[in-house]
Amino acid sequence: VQLQASGGGLVQTGGSLRLSCAASERMSSSYAMGWFRQAPGKEREFVAAIRWNSATYYSDSVKGRFTISRDKVKNTVFLQMSNLTPEDTTVYYCAGGSTIILSQIMSANSYSYWGQGTLVTVSS
Repeated sequence: VQLQASGGGLVQTGGSLRLSCAASERMSSSYAMGWFRQAPGKEREFVAAIRWNSATYYSDSVKGRFTISRDKVKNTVFLQMSNLTPEDTTVYYCAGGSTIILSQIMSANSYSYWGQGTLVTVSS
């Protein structure tokens, strides 16, 4: 499975962006798709995930500001980001995997497929 991320860019503080992640094929019925972000010199950080049953999960730092959703027909996952702050500036990665257990959904190691990063820059 190949993942193609897009939608990053430059936005002012308080602005919004929508990231997209298109999968080359449908994954197994028990899949999860997620978004992570990674700043230089830091570990990859969980942002949000959506499971095959449409359940969603968010990190505390983005809860209430970001929304993950999907288009099952197009095998695409979206990350709508609102009320952005300079602290959200970094590279964002989409990820996918099958049979990810719920307790591990926030772990990058649980995901088998990764898209290329897309840079989000929030100016102050």
